[in-house]
Amino acid sequence: MIGLRSNTMGWTAGDWAVYRKSKISSKPGLRAARVVATPKGESYNYLVDKYWVVEQVKPDGRLILRTPGGKRNVVDSDDPNLRRPSLWDRFLFRERFQFIEEQLQDQQDSSSDPS
Repeated sequence: MIGLRSNTMGWTAGDWAVYRKSKISSKPGLRAARVVATPKGESYNYLVDKYWVVEQVKPDGRLILRTPGGKRNVVDSDDPNLRRPSLWDRFLFRERFQFIEEQLQDQQDSSSDPS
């Protein structure tokens, strides 16, 4: 197994993550990938990459991921839809990651502020 890296280890709070989410709608967005029409053609199945930040690594190995909207998603660290961002992802979508990091920092600052 030389050259293979396990995705189950090495995640830490603050890491950037890309989660490939399966969606269904009548109007896929511009970032939709692998778009397939349903049998009657009324809607589409597709995948969208979501750019999230690891908020916490739980003792059981699951990750709490923070979205730009402030939602939290719990995902297994070995979920095949979870990956680290490529260099290209980091360059193109850095503002998304940085926005979430700022939200997390603001939350930490307000929770540690005694006033």
